[in-house]
Amino acid sequence: MNVGHKKLLREHFGIKAKSDQYIIALAGNPNVGKSTVFNALTGLRQHTGNWPGKTVDNAQGSFSYQNIDFLMVDLPGTYSILTNTVEEEIARDFICFAIPDVTIVVLDATSLERNLNIALQVMEITPKVIVCVNLMDEAQKNRIVLDLPGLEKELGVPVIGTSARQGIGLDKLKEVLYLAVKEQMSFHPRQLQYSQEVEKAIEQLLPKIEQFGLSEYLNPRWLALRLLDSDQMLTRKVCAYLSANSEGDIYKEVSMAL
Repeated sequence: MNVGHKKLLREHFGIKAKSDQYIIALAGNPNVGKSTVFNALTGLRQHTGNWPGKTVDNAQGSFSYQNIDFLMVDLPGTYSILTNTVEEEIARDFICFAIPDVTIVVLDATSLERNLNIALQVMEITPKVIVCVNLMDEAQKNRIVLDLPGLEKELGVPVIGTSARQGIGLDKLKEVLYLAVKEQMSFHPRQLQYSQEVEKAIEQLLPKIEQFGLSEYLNPRWLALRLLDSDQMLTRKVCAYLSANSEGDIYKEVSMAL
């Protein structure tokens, strides 16, 4: 995607980053300490408002590490990004169309099983995901032992344990973030496997999606799944965002071709 088109899409969400800033999305369930992580990293360098056309809060903040500037966008807390609510729609659309350089997904160390759902959903959209397992202090109080290296191996993306209220683990999080944007680490996110029928349908759709060049914008496997869902809202979104640079209704063409 050319730089001008990416800038245009980001500005649609009210993101006006400096040319040398990396855009970091912060996602996660409600009540996992996501805002605490955001505040600890960005301090007083924050701006709040509403998402364009929405009454949902939009918080952005900046910070630097190793002479690299980051603009962090705190997405609404959601349990899913399959868009049943306006908050889920905002989170999904930002990850898809604002194309953040890295998405950090914050999880609650005391409730990993419930929290992992959104991490896996984000990993289906973008490979550049860092999992931040927050509230490690609460897990310790509850005698919960977590195998973070094992979780990292299973997920195929970096996993960092933090206790944001105490500032523990945040330096490591920034270090991994730095390595990610400097492309000094690789990401191999685990992809969910579906039934044989669904996997076969995905295989049939992928060549057609690739034919239209959509993989430059969206993960083709994820897009195939949404096509199988008959996600009409996403159809309209893709048409709107990807046509913003006079590139045509390529999603509509794909839908008609299937």
